[in-house]
Amino acid sequence: MSSNRFSLDRKVALVSGGSRGIGEAIAHGLAEHGARVIVSSRDVAACQLVADAIVAKGGEAVAMQCHAGIASDIEAVFEAIDEKFGRIDILINNGATNPYYGPMAETPVEAMDKTFEVNVKGPFMMTSAAVSRMVKQGGGSVVTVSSVTAFNPGTYMGIYAMSKAALISMTKTFANEYGKYNVRVNALAPGLTDTKFTEALQSNEKMKEAVIKTIPARRMGVPEDMVGGVLYLVSDAAAYTSGTTLVIDGAMIS
Repeated sequence: MSSNRFSLDRKVALVSGGSRGIGEAIAHGLAEHGARVIVSSRDVAACQLVADAIVAKGGEAVAMQCHAGIASDIEAVFEAIDEKFGRIDILINNGATNPYYGPMAETPVEAMDKTFEVNVKGPFMMTSAAVSRMVKQGGGSVVTVSSVTAFNPGTYMGIYAMSKAALISMTKTFANEYGKYNVRVNALAPGLTDTKFTEALQSNEKMKEAVIKTIPARRMGVPEDMVGGVLYLVSDAAAYTSGTTLVIDGAMIS
């Protein structure tokens, strides 16, 4: 084990959904601790901006286009990683969508399909591709970004909450089956965080104020609040941590 248990020196890390918000913050955090970062999302131009910012600060990063719900995109990005780096040490599943906000029973089937395609099928395919490589190389770490809604579904967010709960079950199963190969699989459950997902709330001051009163920390989280937890989960400091879900929510669901 490294004398610096949090060092990620030369490790290859893929951040799905890394073009903004929590994914962007995680990409920067990994690079700051020595990882070689692949920033991916549907919008490769936005990913390139993040990669350029990391490089400008002295880190190592590249951008790769990948729609988290399309199998051919996932296959292509892992083949590109194989060719460029020859290994994958860290996978961060962060890409997500929430196309429908409303009563559960009125959810359009198309919205449900889209939510599960991106939020569940995508992370499953990404994790499967990463884990198969990690087994061959002797180990690796996966962190999948879930949500506190997996435990306490928000009103009118039922399908999104279902998808995030599925990720926790998926995490436990991968951890159980692949722990013997030195592959660790964990989840992160952010609370209410200031990202594009919460724009509607941010624009309604009365609603925002009411929600913040329910959070003991008395503020929304910011993407940077999630980075420390991820750095722990993917580092040697978490060598005996697998199959768990780390909640970072300002005690919102305590």
